Amino acid sequence: MTLTQQVITIVMVIIGTMATRFLPFLLFPAEKPTPKYIQYLGKVLPAAVFGLLVIYCLKDVSIFSGSHGLPELISITVVVALHWWKKQMLLSIAGGTICYMLLVQLLF
Repeated sequence: MTLTQQVITIVMVIIGTMATRFLPFLLFPAEKPTPKYIQYLGKVLPAAVFGLLVIYCLKDVSIFSGSHGLPELISITVVVALHWWKKQMLLSIAGGTICYMLLVQLLF
């Protein structure tokens, strides 16, 4: 990349970041009530993203070869247990990821 291309790239990243940070405040000011469909999306999207993550992580697992999906099954159990226990999505995802990586690197 030339210096000009690097500067243009950095400026575009800055503009994109600022737009995504400030646009919600411009579209939904504090003095107006938040539209119902935005409130609905705020309720259903976290679960949808979590479901999408589960499907994406399990799409290539074969129960007929290799470790037969045991590291994935154990890690899913850890995720569910952590989420039931603490109700913290980031803790659940991080705990399951760490469990999976340890299982794959050390046991399977």
